[in-house]
Amino acid sequence: MIEAATLSNSAIGLSEPADMFSPDHYKAMRRPLAEAETLPAWCYTSERFYKREVERIFLKVWNFLGRADRIPNPGDYFTLTFAGVPLIIARGDDGKVRAFANSCRHRGSIVALGKGNCRAFKCPYHSWAFALDGTLLGAPSMEETANFDPADYGLIEVRLESWGGFIFVNFDRDAPDLLSFLGDLPERLASYNYEEMVCVRRVEYELNCNWKIYVENAMEAYHVPYVHKSTLQRQKGPTAQPIETRGEWVGLFKEHTGSRALLAGETGFPPIPSLTGPAAAGTHYPLIYPSTMFGATIDCMWWLEIHPIAADRTRLIVGSAFPKDVVARPDFEEIVTRYYRRWDISIPEDNEISELQQRGLSSPLYREGRFSHLEPLVHAIDNWVLDQVLDPA
Repeated sequence: MIEAATLSNSAIGLSEPADMFSPDHYKAMRRPLAEAETLPAWCYTSERFYKREVERIFLKVWNFLGRADRIPNPGDYFTLTFAGVPLIIARGDDGKVRAFANSCRHRGSIVALGKGNCRAFKCPYHSWAFALDGTLLGAPSMEETANFDPADYGLIEVRLESWGGFIFVNFDRDAPDLLSFLGDLPERLASYNYEEMVCVRRVEYELNCNWKIYVENAMEAYHVPYVHKSTLQRQKGPTAQPIETRGEWVGLFKEHTGSRALLAGETGFPPIPSLTGPAAAGTHYPLIYPSTMFGATIDCMWWLEIHPIAADRTRLIVGSAFPKDVVARPDFEEIVTRYYRRWDISIPEDNEISELQQRGLSSPLYREGRFSHLEPLVHAIDNWVLDQVLDPA
């Protein structure tokens, strides 16, 4: 039995400090891996810490929003809320994909809902209409408003750039361009020919955990023999190893035969013929900071797209993409179910353990732990987060 005095001291120790963003609280985390302690619980449970992450990370970096082939035709669009910001992603009449704040320039109403195809966006409140490039087309009953120039009141455009058919948005107009952010990642993954792939499935999950929990889990193999003991653990090969990177990403590489997008014993599609170097000999698992993970294996790719919602809530989107010529095969729909089976088994296993970790971190008795040598990227990821959110020393 825990004595009352011990319990009281534990509870007091776990409370959020007023100076939460002082570097003094994270000195143990900043040590080398073999000596470091894990992040304090409040980094995963505190709304104050989460709001600082939104302000200094998600509103400053390039955020991944899937593939442009989700909206292949002029007039196609989808809407979402990312880190609290409502957005419209639309393909214009000129074929260009753009991002806009989903907020009417009159009195701020949401302009578009869901997804679809349209010739223009019309605000449901006062019927202001906006072209697919954001231009204000019509504003009823504004003719008596002094000095009103429609050219000044188009939808607010958000920076959007693409790489390999993937789209990213950035809310900071002064941030470096996307390719500078990605560093050597496009070069390392070039032989997968992502431009020639197409997304065949998107699955969304609502999780009761902090976004970092899911990111950390995806970037370490320590849990695989235990969380995936009857599924992924049956895939043979050496433990995935960290790779040297340049840019805002980290990654693992695992050398093996066969596809890592299939369960052990399953057969699938042939390897991508353009693969060269390490890509032809195994699987890359990059994390693009802060919250996008790829699985780039010999015959396809999948991604884990993390949308932060609150300190303890996250939206996970799992996308799957295959080469266009593979998707055109008459037996594609039959064979691809084997890949879906793998993801539909392994992803829920990670979802469950992530929610269990959140519950445990929320205990007033939780204390910082220590890292295994199998968790170098968890240590690197957490230090990257601290680099963004902490006040200067």
